[in-house]
Amino acid sequence: MDRLKHGLGEAAGWLFFLSFLMLLALAVPGSVFDAQSKDFILLIGVIGIWRYSMGALHFLRGMLFLYVVFPYYRRKAHKLGKDADPSHVFLMVTSFRIDALTTGKVYGSVIQEAIDCGYPTTVVCSIVEMSDELLIKSLWAKLSPPERVKLDFVRIAGTGKRDGLANGFRAISRHMPDENAVVAVIDGDTVLDAGVVRKTVPYFKIFPNMGGLTTNEFCEVLGSYIMSEWHKLRFAQRHINMCSMALSHRVLTLTGRMSMFRARVVTDPEFIADVESDNLDHWRLGRFKFLTGDDKSSWFSLMRLGYDTFYVPDAEIHTVEHPPEKSFIKASRKLMFRWYGNNLRQNSRALKLGVGRLGWFTSVVLLDQRFSMWTSLLGLCVAIIASIKYNLVFLLIYLLWICSTRFVLTLLLSASGHHIGPAYPLILYYNQIVGALVKIHVFFRLDQQSWTRQDTKLNRELASFQSWFNNWSSRAMTFSATSLFIAVLMVAV
Repeated sequence: MDRLKHGLGEAAGWLFFLSFLMLLALAVPGSVFDAQSKDFILLIGVIGIWRYSMGALHFLRGMLFLYVVFPYYRRKAHKLGKDADPSHVFLMVTSFRIDALTTGKVYGSVIQEAIDCGYPTTVVCSIVEMSDELLIKSLWAKLSPPERVKLDFVRIAGTGKRDGLANGFRAISRHMPDENAVVAVIDGDTVLDAGVVRKTVPYFKIFPNMGGLTTNEFCEVLGSYIMSEWHKLRFAQRHINMCSMALSHRVLTLTGRMSMFRARVVTDPEFIADVESDNLDHWRLGRFKFLTGDDKSSWFSLMRLGYDTFYVPDAEIHTVEHPPEKSFIKASRKLMFRWYGNNLRQNSRALKLGVGRLGWFTSVVLLDQRFSMWTSLLGLCVAIIASIKYNLVFLLIYLLWICSTRFVLTLLLSASGHHIGPAYPLILYYNQIVGALVKIHVFFRLDQQSWTRQDTKLNRELASFQSWFNNWSSRAMTFSATSLFIAVLMVAV
């Protein structure tokens, strides 16, 4: 019954959106649809040609990998059979301030996967609270793993996820894993699907230079309908982008939700130091430590150390998402601030690795991340300026363009195998505009960081003048860049 209600609700949503799209088409001048006309809707297409071409390229590369290249790799993995088996598997879970119900689901799935995979396995639990240890031990007793499955607890001080990861890596080092051992790094809110270990380990044999890989994510959101759809859209987009980058063996992030590494990587002192105490020297803000973004630090470390990265689209996990606020606007802005900050902090130094290390396509993608915060706002700003200066109809034409293109983009997302819903066109545009504004804000404030689950912020203990200078120089640069952007558009229009 619930599924029927959900289906009817989605059908009504799509009907409402398509009706609104038709009304917009009737409201704008007929010349908009004339191939010989030089109306505004075509101008938007010309201005956005870079963004749309990059999106189209990602989509085509993603589909090529998902439906042609990866199936070939998968067949190759099956042919290896037992030759692809690792000598040992470490399943390391880090958890802090996660509710008991979620913790029970997570560790239950991890212990069951350790039992089912058939390999010698050690479950490494990097935890803070004694209550988590008692819960894990009760699950262990209930599931009764065989002798080849071991349990190892690592108690940490609750000073952050980076410390938890580093202590877990050092605990694995003490086991002295050999060359063929692998380590799965799992977040405390990640439930493993059955068979995820067996689906991922063969690729370490197929690709000798691969240091780490990541997996396909689906989510259960403990929040409103729009919050749930927002997360699901993000994972659908992530899936296509990951497939695109995997074609070059340059996946741009190794998510802490569930990524797998060679044991020799996570036991490398350089890698541990990169994850534990990563920092950035900024020309204006000085040196500051990274509070969040361990997934970006691990990726950058692998790139710097000369490894490749990969994505396994049929290895699936389910995450339990806890929005940081009840309000969708507040929650999404907080999450964007953290995610985009992590991206931008890694961006400039990643580009310095050079085309020889990253490859041309990866370098272009990283460069595009710096431009997209401005190009994403071009259409809206030009439409507003033109509607004020000439005629309000330009805003209607722009709205028609946005609704039409986002509808097409939503349909294309269905090729990812992820769910699509009638709210997606609206959320896509929300992400474009609000995301661009958040990126601009954080670009000039890279030292400002905070966790969304923990009430923890970076305290640099700066001198009063340095703190004052950082704050006001960030505001001045934001104002100057925004003013220049608007001035250029005013002249162009």
